[in-house]
Amino acid sequence: MTNSDLVRVSKRLALHLRHAPERIGIELEEGGWVGVDALLAALGRHGLPLTRAELAEVVERNDKRRFAFDDSGTRIRASQGHSVAVELDLPVSIPPAALFHGSRFLPAILREGLRPMRRHDVHLSATRSTAMTVGARRGEPVLLRVDAAAMAAEGHEFRVSANGVWLTRHVPPGYLTRLQ
Repeated sequence: MTNSDLVRVSKRLALHLRHAPERIGIELEEGGWVGVDALLAALGRHGLPLTRAELAEVVERNDKRRFAFDDSGTRIRASQGHSVAVELDLPVSIPPAALFHGSRFLPAILREGLRPMRRHDVHLSATRSTAMTVGARRGEPVLLRVDAAAMAAEGHEFRVSANGVWLTRHVPPGYLTRLQ
């Protein structure tokens, strides 16, 4: 599979496993899971014939590890980023002292903090470089440091997805520091 094929398929999977499963006639089970066979059949019916091996390649080679198979290999889900109602059942985790977020929406963030917007959670990165890369998708980002240790000490919960993205419901502005 070429890199452009990988990106094209990954975007299509993200659409249907995160935001619009109904467009191809699938229903996400508890935890956001869907049967691999059901997904492949639905994608085929909607113009994206894909083999099990090609799907596995997309899951393995996706640079952000957006998708994961369950332990049996018979179900797949998006690791995070859903706009549809899904409870991923990720355990509460103790975050590192600092997490990072790249964004270009600084005025609103400084007023309201980081909010999930159309998603279920705010997505945070463990490294500055990852936060800058994620933030750069929509222009030149500003890098923010999140005082995750203080947030956790004051009762805010964090979870970490299968691909290492840290998730929390909201980051109030008092926990944010602009780094660049």
